[in-house]
Amino acid sequence: AILMGYDYSQLKKTSYNAIVINKIINQQRNEINNQKAQIQSFAGEIEVLRNDIDNLSKFEEKVRLIADINQNDNASGLIGIGGIPNNALDPDFSLKKNHNNLIREMHRQINQTHLAVEKQALNFDNLIKQLEEKRNFLASTPSIRPIDGGWITSKFGYRKSPFTGKKDFHSGMDISNRSGTKIVATADGRVSYAARKQYIGNRIVIDHGYGLNTLYGHLKKIMVKPGQKVKRGDVIGLLGNTGKSTGPHVHYEVQLNGTPVNPLNYFLN
Repeated sequence: AILMGYDYSQLKKTSYNAIVINKIINQQRNEINNQKAQIQSFAGEIEVLRNDIDNLSKFEEKVRLIADINQNDNASGLIGIGGIPNNALDPDFSLKKNHNNLIREMHRQINQTHLAVEKQALNFDNLIKQLEEKRNFLASTPSIRPIDGGWITSKFGYRKSPFTGKKDFHSGMDISNRSGTKIVATADGRVSYAARKQYIGNRIVIDHGYGLNTLYGHLKKIMVKPGQKVKRGDVIGLLGNTGKSTGPHVHYEVQLNGTPVNPLNYFLN
């Protein structure tokens, strides 16, 4: 009876230990499954981040194409990183067999992705600066008519002088309209000259930067001062007939690096 009681006690103890061990195994199994799920989720987030960076790179390329701004090197910095193998994300993979390799691979991709993010940020900073420069250049490029309406009475180039009857070079364009018609700046810039001058009468010169200047002559009234900043479309004076002139008009010139060029090439309206 004593022996049977001892065997029963041992059996009960062994059974209890088995239950405890089984509970520990289940806990470890659940912990392993949770680790698998976390690793899979982490790997999936890495892939999403890579795709986001790739989409940003494509967006940058699109903006550069539209704005005609070149990119000399690879924008995304993701080439050669590679993806995490699909079989590594299998929920049934052997954690003991693949865990260390997968963790190392994910750390490698995190480092590569971090470098790609930094490179993409620099690319966007560079792109923004170039877009700003391009915006300033476009804003400073003459692109509208100096007056609303009117008639072009004398074009740019060689013509028969209305005063001498001889052939001479006309460095700008004459646009006629009623005296007092508003004259506007054709681009952003700074007034470099605003005063009366022989032959051309009341004259305004605007320096737009980038080697571009515009000149407005024969004005009835000057409404800006030297050094004043102006925006495209700002009224700078009134059309008149001052200086050597056959009638009310504005003599309008566009100069590139000091050389007169055809204003018609700069009219977008």
